[in-house]
Amino acid sequence: MTLSSSSVGAAPTRKVLIAAIALALVSGVSASHAADVVSDDADAQSSRRSTPREDAELDTVHVEGQQVKNSPKYTELLRDTPQTISVVSEKTIKEQNLLTLRDILSTLPGITFGAGEGGGGYGDSINLRGFSASNDITVDGVRDSAQYTRTDPFNLEQVELTNGANSVYSGAGSVGGTINLVSKAAKEGDATTISAGLGSDAYRRVTADTNHMVGEHTAVRLNLMAHENDVPDRDVEKFERWGFAPSIAFGLGTDTHVTLSYLHQKDDNTPQYGMPFYNGRPLDGVDPSNFYGYRNVDKQEIEVDAFTVVIDHQFNETMSLRNLSRAQTVDQLSIVDAVQGIWCLPGNVTPTGTACTSGTGAAQIVVPVGFYLPSGPRGYVRDTTNKTLYNQTDFTTSFSTGPVQHTLVTGFSFMHETFELDVSSLFRNPEGSNPYAAPAHLPFMDLYHPDSYYTGPINKTLTGKTDGELDNRALYAFDTLKFGEKWMLSLGARYERNEGSSTAYTVSSTGSNIGQITGASAPAKNADDLFSYRAGLVFKPVENGTVYFAYGNSKTPSKASVNGSCTPPPNPLPNPPTGTANCSVDPESAVSYELGVKWDLFDSRLSLTGSVFRNDRENYRVNDPDPTNVSGYQSLDGRARVDGILLGVSGLLTEQWAVYANLALLDSEVLQGVSDFSAGAGLDYTKGDPLVNTPERSLSLWTTYDITRQWQVGYGATWQADNTVQQHAATYQTGPLAQSPDYWVHRAMVAYRVNRNLGFQFNANNLTDKEYYTRIRNNGWATPGDGRSYTLTATYTF
Repeated sequence: MTLSSSSVGAAPTRKVLIAAIALALVSGVSASHAADVVSDDADAQSSRRSTPREDAELDTVHVEGQQVKNSPKYTELLRDTPQTISVVSEKTIKEQNLLTLRDILSTLPGITFGAGEGGGGYGDSINLRGFSASNDITVDGVRDSAQYTRTDPFNLEQVELTNGANSVYSGAGSVGGTINLVSKAAKEGDATTISAGLGSDAYRRVTADTNHMVGEHTAVRLNLMAHENDVPDRDVEKFERWGFAPSIAFGLGTDTHVTLSYLHQKDDNTPQYGMPFYNGRPLDGVDPSNFYGYRNVDKQEIEVDAFTVVIDHQFNETMSLRNLSRAQTVDQLSIVDAVQGIWCLPGNVTPTGTACTSGTGAAQIVVPVGFYLPSGPRGYVRDTTNKTLYNQTDFTTSFSTGPVQHTLVTGFSFMHETFELDVSSLFRNPEGSNPYAAPAHLPFMDLYHPDSYYTGPINKTLTGKTDGELDNRALYAFDTLKFGEKWMLSLGARYERNEGSSTAYTVSSTGSNIGQITGASAPAKNADDLFSYRAGLVFKPVENGTVYFAYGNSKTPSKASVNGSCTPPPNPLPNPPTGTANCSVDPESAVSYELGVKWDLFDSRLSLTGSVFRNDRENYRVNDPDPTNVSGYQSLDGRARVDGILLGVSGLLTEQWAVYANLALLDSEVLQGVSDFSAGAGLDYTKGDPLVNTPERSLSLWTTYDITRQWQVGYGATWQADNTVQQHAATYQTGPLAQSPDYWVHRAMVAYRVNRNLGFQFNANNLTDKEYYTRIRNNGWATPGDGRSYTLTATYTF
């Protein structure tokens, strides 16, 4: 059971900083891994002690407290790494029955989720420390830039959250941090775990994880999963998936070993948009279980295939080489009906107070009171394919220069990605024309009792097509210098060449060739040389304690991901210019400052971590209507800041009682939200606003107690304070900002060990059936959090 000491935030003041460090130094409680989420230490502690937990743990893979992060670029123990790194172990994931990446990340404070739509398409949309991290997800250190829903942890060893600007580790982007998913692989030993679960909301789940030695130095491993469930307290949405992940390792226990792994997962889900949402609240009187799409149309089909080869060679005690190669394909077909349109409330007005009409004259549509006129993307089809080829080589060596000891990692990587997107409209006549062009319209929906079954024409018609490519080549070096037993200096630098292009095709929207590709624009290209770095000074007053200060940066080019695009200026330029192009704009930059403490005490039974940080987004792209901007490009005048504090406690209060808790305090602010030209004209209405989806306070807690050698109970809670969901705009330049209310979500677990092989685990999520909302697109829609649910899982190990 382990959570993480993820990064926390709130305006760091001198008193708070002193208090955080003093608490660690005086109480001596541990900070075993600064952010190394409680997870790791906790697992290590439970594996060392001889208590009921030893017999009561269900299929636990321990993450030892002395382990480094799962990357050759980190050379020291997490406790001695000058950065907030949170690690959520497989044990924690299973104890809380966390089923998706979104579930896992929701247990870490300071993370929120966006609506998951727009240019990137439907899928995971993550906000980390106030900044988007949707393109900052990696699998085994390899960027996974496809926009899709990562739905199952059956093949995950752990999830690692590295906080703060850190392009030096993961490449372009990473303004708020990086999320790394560590895959399972064949290893030494024989073990098999089979689990089966049933629960409310049609929950059914079966998994198997078996690892066996074949001879003295070869092992094979196979992970299997089949799962389905309805979304608690929703009428239509569901998840269905299955997957398998075989791997084989040769040369285990020798100087050279090779691991081959493959993952295949297939999903058939219903996209979750949720409820109409205005001014931080759902519409009055609307049932949160309502579905405003079309249940016989909406779908999300995902297919992931990834093949990985890892070669490790140990030359001697001081020199080693590691090479990782991966080929991956992610296909996603989504058909969505976003919750957009005109909502006619009692009083014959919309939520904004306007009349319940659309259009004018003969094309005017009048919406009846209590009904909804759907518009926007309805029957909207996105068919995407992301392909990745990646190779990375790391060379690690240890040596001394006089009294200074070095652990040096040098390496290089190559990545080639392609992206294909076909956009279609499903609701068309046979020849491709729109049957709902004004004054015709989609059928009205009852606002309070929507009929979500579509009965109109369905003829898939292509409306857009885009291809993208991205090539990234990088060289990097990391060195940890040890000056005796008290001081360490960690240095890292990365140079990369990032080249991308996007090609938009012309698709006819009229005439006899409607839906046909008639041409293509010239590729929009972006190429940048990026240099990122990081430095951290570590002071160790004692062996089990660390105080550190770190500074690093990030670089984000205009085309940071293969599924993104850059915009060239129109030819000829409009007059006056719009300043909206970005292909040739210099990369954005961000910097991170962090002061922290990590401390282990009482033989690592209890730990405390604390960090104070500042993330400055120094220059981000904004539109620039300056008449002297003859290039038509955006300017790098935007600036934003997030100050924060993260506190985490993890470990054993007694031999039977374990607790893991994290508190994040974030103080965010837009320093400048428009170009210098617009700011000079007094048009910077968002200046001083907090960043959206960046709660000032959030808390996560997970605690377990061993009642006897057979019985164990657990309790968890997640709290998020009020959250700003919309900034000021030209239409409302002053006044209160829209905020979603705070919420608490409680969960519980009871485990019973029949014998050393068989155990049962009962989980209850959202115990109070709290109504709350995530993935908010204010004045649009928001997704209700899962209602109360129950699951019972049986696990057999041998």
